[in-house]
Amino acid sequence: MATAKAKTLKEETYPVIPHLVCDSAAEAIAFYKKAFGAEEMMRLAGTDGKLMHACIHINGAPIFLVDEYPDFGSHGPKALKGSPVSVHLTVKDVDSFAKRAVDAGAKVTLPVADMFWGDRYGQLEDPFGHRWSIATHVRDMSQDEIQQAMREAMQQPCNAKGA
Repeated sequence: MATAKAKTLKEETYPVIPHLVCDSAAEAIAFYKKAFGAEEMMRLAGTDGKLMHACIHINGAPIFLVDEYPDFGSHGPKALKGSPVSVHLTVKDVDSFAKRAVDAGAKVTLPVADMFWGDRYGQLEDPFGHRWSIATHVRDMSQDEIQQAMREAMQQPCNAKGA
């Protein structure tokens, strides 16, 4: 009897996958489901109940999660007093996506607005300290058009948030 060939881990992985360390990865998964429409793919809990590994998909792309394990050098952004890393999401409707995330508990760090490079774009911070940039592409532009638009935008006065 012939059976379908099982996909190997290598066939299932992407070249780059964000791996987020969270203070309470299980709560983070629940938040990402509510805020971003994430789909949980799997989770492995350790004997202490903390998550040793989990995988969710947002817009079809995988994101790994793990609980903090300070004894192994694994710290989330809150323990580190912030993160220099943002995870970028391209979405169909950035305005409704941002509202859904804020309603679920995300904090706006850069309000959604039309940007000089042709995207409607904003930034959020989730309750676990991870930063997310979100965008919907609204206008195709050449490299020269983007350069010119950037020069014009940089001549405008900035507000305290740098927008």
